[in-house]
Amino acid sequence: MDTALANRLIELRARIVDHFDAGNWEELGLLAGATEVINRHSRLLRSLSWGDEDYSGNVLTVLRCIVEQDPRTLPIIEAYVDQHFPGESTYVSAKPAERRITFAPYVFKVPDAHVELDLVTVMMPFAMEFGAVYGAIKQASAQCSLRCLRADNIWEESTIVQDIFNLIYRAQVVVVDFTGKNPNVMYETGIAHTLGKLVIPISQALEDVPSDMRHHRVLKYLPNSEGLAKLSGDLATKLKQVSLGGQGLPPPRQDHEDDVPF
Repeated sequence: MDTALANRLIELRARIVDHFDAGNWEELGLLAGATEVINRHSRLLRSLSWGDEDYSGNVLTVLRCIVEQDPRTLPIIEAYVDQHFPGESTYVSAKPAERRITFAPYVFKVPDAHVELDLVTVMMPFAMEFGAVYGAIKQASAQCSLRCLRADNIWEESTIVQDIFNLIYRAQVVVVDFTGKNPNVMYETGIAHTLGKLVIPISQALEDVPSDMRHHRVLKYLPNSEGLAKLSGDLATKLKQVSLGGQGLPPPRQDHEDDVPF
C-alpha cells in the first residue's frame, strides 16, 4: 500500500472515530457493499459501543480490509463521510507532500469529488490520428483493471476546460502525449503537476517533450501497429508498478459500477 492511500485511510479513520455511531457503520456497509466485512469483525462495533481503547485500530483495520477488497469503494466512503461530517480537508494528490497548500482557482470550479484509484486520465490532441494511440492506452489500462477516460468521453460541464480539470482532479494517474507539442496538452500537464498527480509522459518524438519534463522517463512509441502494441505493453508495466504501490488493482466489482461519484 502506497503512502497516498495510507494517508487517505488514516484521515478517514480520524474522522470516523470522532463522529461515527453504529448507524453510520450500517449505512456505510450498505453503500460500499461491505456489510459482511463490518459485521464479521469481532471487535469493531463492540469496541465502539463500550468506548474501548482499541476502537481506533479496529476502524483502520476494517477500512483497509474494505478498500483492499475493492479499491473502488474508497471514494464512496469518502463521499459518505464528507456528506455527513463536512468541513474536513481531503487528499487530491497522488503522493501528498509533508507540506500541503490550499488553492482557490479563478478559472476552474473545484469539483465535489474524490480521487478515484482506478481512474487513468489521458491528455492528448483531439485528432483522428490519435484514435489508435488512445486505444492502446485503454488496452493497457484494462490489463491492469483500470478505467481510462479523456475529456471527449464526457460532457458534464458547459466548458470543456472544466471537464478537463474535473478529470485530472479525479484521476490517480494522468497519461500525457506530447506528440506535436500541442499547447493544450502542455497546459493540462501543468494542471496535473500542480495537483500532485502522477504523470506518465509519452511521445512519438523526444524533441516534442518540454525540456522541463525530459528528466522524467518518457515512453517513446511509433504510430504503427507494432509500435502501439509495444506502447500498450510498456504502459501496462508502468501502471502495474504505480497502482496501489505496485500491487495492482483487482477486477472491478459489477455491483458498484454506478456507485463511484463523478
